[in-house]
Amino acid sequence: MTMLTLLKELGLSDSDDGVTTVPAETLRDRVLEITARGYPLVLMYATDERHAGRAFHVHAVFSIQKVGFLTLRTDLDRSVPRYPSVTHSVMAAHWYERQIFDQFGIVPEGHPDLRRLMHHENIPEGTHPMRKDFAWDTKLAHASVPFPMHRVEGKGIYEIPVGPIHAGIIEPGHFRFNVRGERILSLEGKLFFKHKGVEKLVEGKTPQEALQFVERVSGDMVVGHTLTYVQAIEAATGTEVSERARFLRTIYSELERITMHTFDIGNIAGMGTGFTFMAAQCFRLVEKLRRLNETLVGHRYLRGAVILGGAHNIHKENIELIRTTLATLERELEGIIQIAYASDGLMERFDMTGILTEEAARAYGAQGVAARASGVLIDARVDHPYAAYPKMGVVVVTKSIGDVSARFRVRVKEFRESIRIIRAALDALPEGKCETTLVLKAGAAYGASEAWRGMVIDWVRLDEAGKIDRLVIRDPSFCNWPLFGELAPGNIVPDFPLCNKSLNLSYSGNDL
Repeated sequence: MTMLTLLKELGLSDSDDGVTTVPAETLRDRVLEITARGYPLVLMYATDERHAGRAFHVHAVFSIQKVGFLTLRTDLDRSVPRYPSVTHSVMAAHWYERQIFDQFGIVPEGHPDLRRLMHHENIPEGTHPMRKDFAWDTKLAHASVPFPMHRVEGKGIYEIPVGPIHAGIIEPGHFRFNVRGERILSLEGKLFFKHKGVEKLVEGKTPQEALQFVERVSGDMVVGHTLTYVQAIEAATGTEVSERARFLRTIYSELERITMHTFDIGNIAGMGTGFTFMAAQCFRLVEKLRRLNETLVGHRYLRGAVILGGAHNIHKENIELIRTTLATLERELEGIIQIAYASDGLMERFDMTGILTEEAARAYGAQGVAARASGVLIDARVDHPYAAYPKMGVVVVTKSIGDVSARFRVRVKEFRESIRIIRAALDALPEGKCETTLVLKAGAAYGASEAWRGMVIDWVRLDEAGKIDRLVIRDPSFCNWPLFGELAPGNIVPDFPLCNKSLNLSYSGNDL
C-alpha cells in the first residue's frame, strides 16, 4: 500500500504539498470513510491563512501504518468560519473540535458538547488567540464565566469535587464525581488551568529558539517531545541526520521509557494502593537512572540529549556505565516485580479495576499503554518507523482486558523490551559524526515518535526565512484524559487514584 494507491481507492487527489482538499460539507463523510477502513484519526488542527490571501483551514490527519500521515484539508469562510462537526461520526474528534473552536473561533456545527475546553471561566468569551491577528502579549481582562459541569440528578446522588489544587505536588486539574454511596456514576475532568500558549509563543521564532519551549512542554517526557519536533523540522528542511545520531536518539528515547515505566510500576502499586514497598524501591531505582542521565548529557531529565540535526554524543567510557546500570536495574526491578505478583492483596486491587474496553479505546483514539492494554495494536516505532527502530525489531506488547492489571503488566513487559533495545543499539552503535547542520528554508512536515506515554505528533510549517509560521503539538495525554469518563464509572471512589496512576497523564503536556 502506498499513499497514492490509498488516495485513488478513496477517490481523492494528491496535491503538491501532500494534502488533499475536500469541501467542508463532505469532511465528516470522508473522515468516517477513512476511519472505517481502519486508519485512525490521530490529529485535527486549524490554520489561519488570511494574511496570505487565503482563509481558515481545518485539517484532519490519519495514521496510515508504514506509509505516513494522510491529511484532509477544508477551506472555510474568512468571516464566519464553520463546518459540519465530525464528532457525531467519529468520537476521537470531540476534543480536537472544541480546541479548534477555542483557538480560532471556527464553529463545528452540530457538535454535541461545545463548552469551552481550553479557555474556560477566566478568559473572556470570543477570545481566539491562535488567529494571526491576535498578539501573543495581549493583556486580557479577567472574566468570570462559570463552567457548566455535567450533573446527575436523583435520590441519594451527590457530587464530590476534587481539585484543581491537590494535596501532592501534581499540577492543577479538577475532577467532578457524581456518586451513589461510593460507587461512581459519572466522572468529568476540567483541565487547562495553566495553558501556556506554546504554539503561539513559538510563531516567528527560529527552530533553535523554539526548541527550549518544546523541551519544556512536559517535563518528564523531554525526549519524546524534542525528538518529534526535530524530526518535523528535519523533514521540512530536507535534512538527513547521521546513522550514529539515529542510534543515539533510540537509546535516549528508551532510557526515558524505562525511567518512567520504573516510576509508574512503583507509583501504581505503592501510591495507588498503599503497598509502599514498591514505591520506595522503584523510586530508588529511578534516582539511579536520573543520575545516569545527568552523567550522559548533563541533565537529569535528558534536556539536550536530542538536538536539531543530531544528538548528544555518548562517549566510550559511558557505554559501559549504561550497561552496568541496566544490569543492576534489571536484576533489582525483576525481584520487586515478582514480589508484587506474589501479593494477592495487591493484584486483587488491580484486577477488573478501571476497565477501558477496546471499543472505547478505539473510539476515543487512546494512545500508548492505555490503548495497548485494551488490545489496540499501535506503536509509532513500528507504525511510522524512525531513528534506528527499523533495525531493532520492536515487539509491541498488548493485553486485552484493559484494567489496571493489564496496564501494569504492559509496562513491565515494555520495560524488558526497552532494555533489550538499548543493549542492541549499544552493540550496533556506528562510528561517525552525531550532528548535521540544518539549512533553513520554507517547508512543512509531520514528525512523530512513540514517547513513553504514547505517540507524540507535531506538524510544523516554516516560512521563507526558515522561521516557524505554525507549530502544532499533540501530546498523547490530550487523547487519554477523556478516557476517565469511560473507565471510572462502576468503580468505587477509592479506586480513582489507582485508575489515575495507571494512566499517569501529563497536565503540562495537555495544557500546552
